[in-house]
Amino acid sequence: MDERQHPIVTLGLSSIEETKRQMAAAFRGEAQGTHIDFASIDLLWKVLTVKRWEILQAMAGQGDMAIREVARRVERDVKAVHGDITALIAAGIIDKTSDGKVVFPYGGIRVDFTLKAA
Repeated sequence: MDERQHPIVTLGLSSIEETKRQMAAAFRGEAQGTHIDFASIDLLWKVLTVKRWEILQAMAGQGDMAIREVARRVERDVKAVHGDITALIAAGIIDKTSDGKVVFPYGGIRVDFTLKAA
């Protein structure tokens, strides 16, 4: 898979302070990579359920797809997949195209966070 066409997105956790630090580094011209960050691990797991991970895996690197096609690939009901896709769009993880299709513009997902003692 060519990462220039289908880059890997990194999912992680980021506090407001860390997000500000990353933005400042980006403004200085430092490459930050492609990230989607969540404020807490609870939010990450709430948004990225097992069924939604399956949707992302089916969509990775595949280009624009109709929701019906996504449902076929994950072998699930169209209505249920539509609900999951709506949640993924709201979270900014997948995009809706002007012609009503959906796209996950990445070839893969890397998850990066450290779980520390409470």
